[in-house]
Amino acid sequence: MQWQQIRNNYPSQWLLVEAIKAHTDGNKRVVEDLAVVNAFTDSHAALKSYVAFHEQTPEREFYVVHTDREMLDITQRRWLGIRGRS
Repeated sequence: MQWQQIRNNYPSQWLLVEAIKAHTDGNKRVVEDLAVVNAFTDSHAALKSYVAFHEQTPEREFYVVHTDREMLDITQRRWLGIRGRS
């Protein structure tokens, strides 16, 4: 689904979405096709859901977004540093 379609179907809501088709352009993530996983009334619940889904399937690309945003603007960041072993 395209972002504008999602905005029309889920006005003024927090969403957990999955990128189905996406690519990187410079430091921006360009998402061409999205799937809505769930809708929420508040950001806290959406982020909690994101963490649970990401822990179960870290290879999938999830985002928490609000449909009041006209455009998706996703900047990729490189994480630098040392990770400890679990």
